[in-house]
Amino acid sequence: MIDTHRVTGTAKELAGKAQGVIGDLTGSRDDSVKGRLREAQGSAEDLYGQAKDVVRNVADEVSDYAEDAYDQGKRQLHEVHERSVAWPHASLLVAGLVGFGLGLLVSKL
Repeated sequence: MIDTHRVTGTAKELAGKAQGVIGDLTGSRDDSVKGRLREAQGSAEDLYGQAKDVVRNVADEVSDYAEDAYDQGKRQLHEVHERSVAWPHASLLVAGLVGFGLGLLVSKL
């Protein structure tokens, strides 16, 4: 989806170019300057719209990546749970070793 600033910026830029050329052809310095100013404003608005599009695309990609990471973590947690149900003694042994290790760390402080 294209940002509306890109569309309006391009339209202003083209209108400014036309006004500038008409001002040059008719010898109207005022129209020529106003046209060039309008062209520059349109160009800046178009660049602003392009920047918004880039930020939106990056945010979408980051969101997709975070969602994939969350789903993968959820699957891993489910697998660990299934293994702990299948091997309760091993789970108790691991929990005991982790507790023992934490106890050693705390006692050293």
